Amino acid sequence: MAVEVYINFNGNCREAVEYYAEVFTTDEPMFMTFGDSPMDSEFPLTDTAKTLIMHTELNICGSKVMFSDTPPGMALVQGNNISLIVKCPSIDEIKNIYDHLKEGGEVQMELQETFWSKCYGFVVDKFGIGWQLSYEEEKE
Repeated sequence: MAVEVYINFNGNCREAVEYYAEVFTTDEPMFMTFGDSPMDSEFPLTDTAKTLIMHTELNICGSKVMFSDTPPGMALVQGNNISLIVKCPSIDEIKNIYDHLKEGGEVQMELQETFWSKCYGFVVDKFGIGWQLSYEEEKE
């Protein structure tokens, strides 16, 4: 059993996922657009809506994270109700990820030692997604 994350965007999903693929050095993402799906004559799509991302996913640090643009006709409400936690056994890798994510984003907590981690930081990236980065020693 696993808990997986699904993140919606407001038309900039492709840009965000390509950015995350670079930050986390993942395989190149495969994108399925709304235009790739079977058309329903009762719900015609505009040319712009056809290019929106219906589904894509990345393997980020061993976890599947799924993404899409908000479906046409559905409103996106951005909020602080989600943040992603990346636990990593390499402080250098945490610093690298943090440095990428803070570009154009907003640091909520600088990387620092805390009582629960030798290296922890929290940043909201340029797409409004919160990332908690935490050093976690590998268990032997």
